[in-house]
Amino acid sequence: MNSRLIILVTIVFAQFCCTSLWFATNAIINDLISHFGLQESALGQLTSAVQFGFIVGTLFFGILSIADKFSPSKVFLVCALGGALINALIIYKGNTIASLLAIRFIVGFFLAGIYPVGMKIASDYYKKGLGVSLGYLVGALVLGTALPHAIKAFGGALSWNMVIIVVSGIAIIGGFCIYFLVPDGPYRKKGSGWKLKNVTSLIKNKEFVTASIGYFGHMWELYAFWAFVPLAIELTLDSSSNHSLFAFCVIAIGSLGCIAAGYLSKRYGVERMAFLFLFISFCCCLLSPIILNSQHKSGIFLFLLIWGFTVVADSPLFSTSVANSSPAEVKGGALTIVTCLGFLISIVSIQLLNNIRDNVAVEWLFIYLCIGPAIALAVYLWKRKRSY
Repeated sequence: MNSRLIILVTIVFAQFCCTSLWFATNAIINDLISHFGLQESALGQLTSAVQFGFIVGTLFFGILSIADKFSPSKVFLVCALGGALINALIIYKGNTIASLLAIRFIVGFFLAGIYPVGMKIASDYYKKGLGVSLGYLVGALVLGTALPHAIKAFGGALSWNMVIIVVSGIAIIGGFCIYFLVPDGPYRKKGSGWKLKNVTSLIKNKEFVTASIGYFGHMWELYAFWAFVPLAIELTLDSSSNHSLFAFCVIAIGSLGCIAAGYLSKRYGVERMAFLFLFISFCCCLLSPIILNSQHKSGIFLFLLIWGFTVVADSPLFSTSVANSSPAEVKGGALTIVTCLGFLISIVSIQLLNNIRDNVAVEWLFIYLCIGPAIALAVYLWKRKRSY
């Protein structure tokens, strides 16, 4: 196994370990509601708290160009340790909804030094084949996001407290893997911070703008889908089924989508494949009222698997387009800022579904997720028309 492959495997494994912090509470939300006396709306509130913390964190890391000024591997380690330790505070018996929201916010802040910094580390090692590399990297994020559901599903008598502790322990392992095994990459350029001309030059770059809008449309759909698909599974599939296992499968299959998209992009082009997968997931949004209202339970599960496969497959491709269209000295900051705005958009869609969940049938819940992809696809088609 050559050194570059070892580096990629290490980054992917560390990303998998550390991003398990993201949905740590989603997998045990019913236990948290029961133990701490929370409202049903806590699902959307706690998910949004992580997203908001991530946004604040990305602004902090992006504006100060932390990943460009300092060793990305050290930044990754510090954030992995911080996120893991704060996440462990969820088991404190005196927690209230306010303290839980604060904990999840801080975890989100530290995740800003894990996910985009992980992409930065990968881009410092790979110029050619970055789409494939980021495909594996985002695939690891997807598996990490789904991991708490797997721990819950396969843990048997494992208490919700232990689920939190296991997730935190795994994140610490990931942080040390990056620190000890992944030095700064050969293509890394130390930045001097963001300047106004950096922002204006990116805004004038049509390739960067198109990729960013595609990413924003994708983010409108992705995290809201991940947050509420366990609810859809619970309400549409057999009540005797292992809902945690089904939720894990639907979310985790997206890792295969990311990897497949990375390899397909080498042959058919990054931008083309990104918008193709966005179009497929857009179609899933439109079809969801019909499929979820079906009496064929196996058909519903198959549909959710297809949606789970495609809903995130475009993510590494849009990130690749953003990275490739950004100057090397501000690449880390550009990735972080675009990611920040994408997560800000995800809060809006999550809260939208959280507010209407009690007023619409579950089969109509996801139709609103087509808004983001529709706008992004319209911009892409307009750009293609202008280029001819």
